[in-house]
Amino acid sequence: MKPSPAADLDNFRAVADAIATLFFPHAEVVLHDLRTQKIDHIANNLSKRAVGDDAALEDLLSEEVSERNIGPYEKLNWDGQKIRSMSTVLRNAQGTPVAVLCINLNISLFETAKQALDLFLSSSKLIPQPDALFRDDWQERINTFLHSWLRQRQLGLNLLTREHKRELVLALHAEGAFKGKSAANYVANVLNMGRATVYKHLKELKAEV
Repeated sequence: MKPSPAADLDNFRAVADAIATLFFPHAEVVLHDLRTQKIDHIANNLSKRAVGDDAALEDLLSEEVSERNIGPYEKLNWDGQKIRSMSTVLRNAQGTPVAVLCINLNISLFETAKQALDLFLSSSKLIPQPDALFRDDWQERINTFLHSWLRQRQLGLNLLTREHKRELVLALHAEGAFKGKSAANYVANVLNMGRATVYKHLKELKAEV
């Protein structure tokens, strides 16, 4: 016989529904009533359990239980899919444990996606860059130097000031970056600045020498 829902757990049922809705369809949220040792509420049922089933959580009824959040831990669902769970002990105003809210997240889909990405991004099939194609790859050399320069200064391309861009143009010149054909155009496009500005900075540099 299904027990009557306890009014004091109504807010927790709403929280369970909200979590399950946010992570739908991957999360199930189960509310266990420790006083009746029955399942009180299930949001987005993935486990094929039912309201009124035994909770079997007698050990958590004691006031000596100090854990509030238990997990995350993993278990296997009825269909063989892997579940990652988190349980929270809920107490009343007197500090007595009255319920446990269990969030069960089906991570099988994420693991499958990770495996697919790992396979796709695997470097095992890569070969060294062919010399015939990349012997004079000035674009890659510019890219490598550019991002090394940015990392050293903890900057991003979208955060560069006018002075930063000037410093970078001069640094690229010192590396011989502008020896490549159309290199000035490429640098101007990458740094989102006019080609005339690039030439202006280079001209200023020659005047200083």
